[in-house]
Amino acid sequence: MELLLGFVIGALIAMTGVGAGSIVAPLLILFLKVPVDAAVGTALAYSAAVKLVIVPIQMARHQVIWRTLAVMLSTGIPGVVLGSIIFRRVVRNHGNTLWLYLALGAMIAIPSAWHIYRHFRPSPVRASRRSRPKWLAAAMFPVGAEVGFSSSGAGALGTIALLGLTPLEPLQIVGTDLAFGLCLSLIGGTMHLKNSGMDNHLLFNLIAGGILGALAGVALASRIPARAMRLALSLWLFTMGIQLCFEALL
Repeated sequence: MELLLGFVIGALIAMTGVGAGSIVAPLLILFLKVPVDAAVGTALAYSAAVKLVIVPIQMARHQVIWRTLAVMLSTGIPGVVLGSIIFRRVVRNHGNTLWLYLALGAMIAIPSAWHIYRHFRPSPVRASRRSRPKWLAAAMFPVGAEVGFSSSGAGALGTIALLGLTPLEPLQIVGTDLAFGLCLSLIGGTMHLKNSGMDNHLLFNLIAGGILGALAGVALASRIPARAMRLALSLWLFTMGIQLCFEALL
């Protein structure tokens, strides 16, 4: 079951660019009943492992824009460090994980709802988009903090920021955002590992399936309509985000 789950998630990441943290953490919590602190750490480590397979392929295809990535990382890295520290203190000082469930559910449901809205109300095509590196850097600090705290955000919110604040083409947005997510996952996952915030046996099984799924997803990416798949995935993630909020309140 864990191998299959890892395979499917890895394939979805490669085909749609959706962040692993947004998918893995709620699945582990809702279906495998993994504690929220272990789920977040496991999701970050899994995300890093799968993106280590996908990102070099994106780099070889010249889909990672290094200057834009450097701007994102200049504030995203301090953000993920802060978010991981806040997460550790919340877990240690407050045994009740109600707020963690609420935060994780909201952080998954809100970006998913935005993706659903943009699917049916796409932005008008503009002749040119200006690069706004200062605004992009400012936006990446809270995104990094969210990744460190909940494992989600780099894929959904990073894509939104790149769409609005850079002139990058869609394939460049996916490649650059995946590289950004890889760096944040490596740092956040290491900090959670240091504090034992993950299930090592579960992580190994997920990664084994995820690497195979990532390779399959890269091969299938050009044959499957990514826009329709992203809509279906957003609807599913929105449902899981709402369910996590209900879990906290029940």
